[in-house]
Amino acid sequence: MSAAVTVEPVAPPLLRVANLHKHFPVHGGLLGWTTGWVNAVAGVTFRIDQGRTLGLVGESGCGKSTLGRTIVRLYEPTAGDIILEGERMTEMSRRRWRKRRRDVQMIFQDAHASLDPRFTIERTLREPLDVHGLGARAERADRVRTLLDVVALPADLLERYPHELSGGQRQRVGIARAIALEPKLIVADEPVSSLDVSVRAQVLDLLSSLQRERGIAFLFISHDLAVVQHVCHDVAVMYLGKIVEQAPVDALYAAPRHPYTQALLSAVPTIDAVSRPQRTLLRGDVPSPIAPPPGCPFHPRCPQAMPICSRVFPQEKDVGTPDAPHRVACHLYT
Repeated sequence: MSAAVTVEPVAPPLLRVANLHKHFPVHGGLLGWTTGWVNAVAGVTFRIDQGRTLGLVGESGCGKSTLGRTIVRLYEPTAGDIILEGERMTEMSRRRWRKRRRDVQMIFQDAHASLDPRFTIERTLREPLDVHGLGARAERADRVRTLLDVVALPADLLERYPHELSGGQRQRVGIARAIALEPKLIVADEPVSSLDVSVRAQVLDLLSSLQRERGIAFLFISHDLAVVQHVCHDVAVMYLGKIVEQAPVDALYAAPRHPYTQALLSAVPTIDAVSRPQRTLLRGDVPSPIAPPPGCPFHPRCPQAMPICSRVFPQEKDVGTPDAPHRVACHLYT
């Protein structure tokens, strides 16, 4: 008799986002009535596993930051599910969400604007510990000093204010604040876009080391595809509120399937003139999210558009392998 085959269970994702929507009302007229809706996030689905980084890329205005803020519930979703370790975040009571809020933190793009100018660095880092009642007063003071050490900042910064710090130092303070409660997931919204190249490399190395040491998962929002290739495990490409392609980072950069992804990657600077792809220039501007085009939202700018693209939104199709799923929403493959 042959031995029974043991099937390893598939670990559930840390975060699962299913058909998520976020719409904002547009007001007009003398009475300020609602005259339309901005479809900032329009049916997004993805997952992030423990200790992995999902890069979210796309042009400015495609809804990346809105999606990140909706996941941490700075914005309440219009529809859809945000599931953290099997719990629906949108169905949590205020008390339960307050407790689970420790597990989901955010690093903002503008570190200066995200830090209260009236707070010293010591008070900024102590505030989340005070709010959640973690440890005694002396323990919190020790924890604050430890956080500064983790992000490689000297202790003499504790009594300074944000305007007295450099851009790189402020961003490190923002990272220290994000990890103060030992989260499982951090949404990093363009965390290095405003930094100098040398400082940018230091901050990226810091985020990578924190992930290795603490097992933190990241949603890394960026328009810089070179940075995303360096720090992410998986990539999701967003256009006009929708994700049009998802794949492991190596598979997506080696063989992008969606015409929009191909255009984005063709614009990435490279010093290798031999392997440099031919630049794809997109015609026109990104359509308004108030009145998105019918069918595939990319079809007015797509160099490979077909008649069906203007009528029917393409369903996602897996064009990868069981070990490396590669999903794309494009009529070229459906």
